[in-house]
Amino acid sequence: MNKYILPVSVLGTVVGCGVLLKDHVTGGSCPSKDKIKGKTVVITGANTGIGKETARELAKRGGRIIMGCRDMEKCEAATREIRGETLNSQVYARHIDLASIKSIREFANWVNQEEERVDILINNAGVMRCPHWKTEDGFEMQFGVNHLGHFLLTNLLLEKLKSSAPSRIITLSSLAHIVGEIDFDDLNWEKKKYNTKMAYCQSKLANVLFTRELARRLQGTGVTANSLHPGVVATELGRHTGMHQSSLSSSVLGPLFYMLVKSPKQGAHPSVYLAVAKELEEATGRYYDVLQEKEPAPLALDDSAALRLWDVSAALVGLKPAEMAPPPKEEGVSVATPTAQTQAQLPVTPLPEKV
Repeated sequence: MNKYILPVSVLGTVVGCGVLLKDHVTGGSCPSKDKIKGKTVVITGANTGIGKETARELAKRGGRIIMGCRDMEKCEAATREIRGETLNSQVYARHIDLASIKSIREFANWVNQEEERVDILINNAGVMRCPHWKTEDGFEMQFGVNHLGHFLLTNLLLEKLKSSAPSRIITLSSLAHIVGEIDFDDLNWEKKKYNTKMAYCQSKLANVLFTRELARRLQGTGVTANSLHPGVVATELGRHTGMHQSSLSSSVLGPLFYMLVKSPKQGAHPSVYLAVAKELEEATGRYYDVLQEKEPAPLALDDSAALRLWDVSAALVGLKPAEMAPPPKEEGVSVATPTAQTQAQLPVTPLPEKV
C-alpha cells in the first residue's frame, strides 16, 4: 500500500488546491452567518439554479420562503426537496409568470392578502439570449421578464415591504450591463434588427437603473434596494447560448470552464449576503459585483435615464401612481423631481398589442 500513498497525497493536494483556487477565483462564500428567523422572503425563479440555492440557504437560516415560479411542477418538487433537507416546513410554491402582467398582479394580490409581512424580495428570475420572443403583453421577452416584470412586482409589493421595515429588495443584474444601452425609441426591438445579446445587456442595465431610482424613492422608508452581479454561474439561464455543445469545446475548455464558473450554490452567496448581513441593513442604491460593492458602468449612474426608464416602464405596464413608489418630497438624494417641462419631454410608449 505504501506505493500508493504518494500518488494519493499528490492527487488530494491538487484537488484541494483546485477547490480553494476556484473558491477564490469565483468570489468566495457569504461572510455573514446571520439568521432570519421570523422573516418572510419572496424569491422569483426559485425552482432551479441560483434562485433554488438561495431559497435553500435562506430556509436553513430560518426564513419563511415564498418561491414564485412559472413551472409549478418543478417549483413544488424544489419546495419538497428544500423542506426535507432543511426541516423548515415554511417553504411554499406559488405561481407567477413574469411574462404576464395578469399573472404578476395575481401573485402580488395573493402575497398582499395572505402574507402578514414581506421582509426580503429577491428579483432573481430571468431569461438570457433567447430568440426574438414576445411576452403575453407584447414586450420583447428579455426586457419584459428581466426588467418590466420585476419592476411591476416590486411596486405592487412596496406597501407590504414598507410595513415590514427594515426590509430589503435585491435585484439580480449582470456584469453584462456595462455594454448595455437603453434605446428609449425602440425598447421592444421592433424597428431594428434583433440582437439577442444586446437585448439581454439592455435588460440588465435596466435592472441597475431601476434599483438606483427605486432606492432614491425609498429613502426614509426603511426599505433598501440593491442590485448585484452574481458572477458567471453554470445554470439553465445559458441554455440559449449554445456554449459547450461541441465535443471540442467541452474537452478543451471544460477544465478552464470548471475553474472559472460557479456552481448554483456558489452563485447564491451574493444574494444571501445582501439578504441577511446586518452590516448591510442600511446599504441602499448600491451595485455589488459578487460580494464586493463596485461602481457600475457610467450609463448605470445616469439619474436622468433612471428616472426616464421609471416613467416609461410605469406607462408600459399600466402602473397607477397610487401603486408605485412616489418621488421623494425633498431633494438631496440623487436627482431632482422632474419639472413639468422635463415630464413633457419624457416619451410615454403605448402598451403594445398582444401577440
